[in-house]
Amino acid sequence: MAGRTTAAERVFARLREDILTGRLEPGSQHSIYRLAEELGTSRTPVREAVLRLADAGLVAVERNRGVRVRGVTVQDVLEVFELRLLLEVPATAYAALHADASQREELRALLRAMAADAAADDERAFEEHDRALHAVLHAASGNGRLGEEVLALRASIQARGAVTLHRSRGAHEILEEHEPIVQAVLDEDAGRAAALMREHLQHTAELLARQLDPAVDLDAWRSRAQALTASSMLLSSMSSTRLEPS
Repeated sequence: MAGRTTAAERVFARLREDILTGRLEPGSQHSIYRLAEELGTSRTPVREAVLRLADAGLVAVERNRGVRVRGVTVQDVLEVFELRLLLEVPATAYAALHADASQREELRALLRAMAADAAADDERAFEEHDRALHAVLHAASGNGRLGEEVLALRASIQARGAVTLHRSRGAHEILEEHEPIVQAVLDEDAGRAAALMREHLQHTAELLARQLDPAVDLDAWRSRAQALTASSMLLSSMSSTRLEPS
């Protein structure tokens, strides 16, 4: 069993790299048999690796057709960020009012760490601290699944190579977007914290979309995203207010 797991890990890493580097092109079809032959292994670890790749959104398993490599599309990016807006904007507003002392100190520490990573040009550490900062904001809600869902949404496009760091903007620019969000949370200014998080997520989505299609028209999506977020915040406000019978 241990050997099979090790083989599946190797196959997963190889196929993931081939997809991200474009050796396995988006839209291309592959059979388990052919992949196993090319990789010099049996079909079992390839099947296991393919299931993991499907969970990450890198491939689609199609009945009687084998495996189709998925590429990230503009629509993928915009749909993911609509969901992130619906989850993270109200969560950030909630964190401004309910984060405890240890969470607030952790936010300060993570900003300091991100600044050090940016200065050292340590991309991996910067991304880890970025994710951790968002996770602290989510944790303030007391809902563990919220953070898990956002992490899965991020991974669904990042696993396919859709990132802005060192492509559309640098670490210092990303840090500058996080600093006022954290400050608003520390100031217990829920409205400003929510607005800044919305701007940060929308900006990230637009940068990613333009990486994929420089000619993309984002005006309609921007209006839709703002309307969705406003509706979410309105419903949250209404649900927190007891309505008296007329």
